[in-house]
Amino acid sequence: MNGSCLCGSVRYRVTGAPKGASCCHCSQCRKQSGHVWSSAHVPDADLAIEGDVRWYQSSGKARRGFCPTCGSFLFWKSADDDHMSFSLGSLDGATGLSLEKHIFTADKGDYYQISDGVPQS
Repeated sequence: MNGSCLCGSVRYRVTGAPKGASCCHCSQCRKQSGHVWSSAHVPDADLAIEGDVRWYQSSGKARRGFCPTCGSFLFWKSADDDHMSFSLGSLDGATGLSLEKHIFTADKGDYYQISDGVPQS
């Protein structure tokens, strides 16, 4: 499974089986992505990144990786975890994945409803 940013300066390859496909509705993901951020995660060893990724320490718990050229928000990394989340929207081609959950729904925007039947937390 391969992915890239909008301009193609950052490319990545996922070699493991992604888990936890989710939509995050927290205020940080909404501000950085412009709406909802969809991601899945793999162990760090199963994600190979090529190109210059800039990291933003968005909290004491996590940092966010993005392309410094086009601004695409590609990665989310917890400070105390050996897994990396990657943007489902940045994958090239079909993913074969299905959403497992919506997270931080109490923080979602008031301009939309979640009505797809996927579990919410």
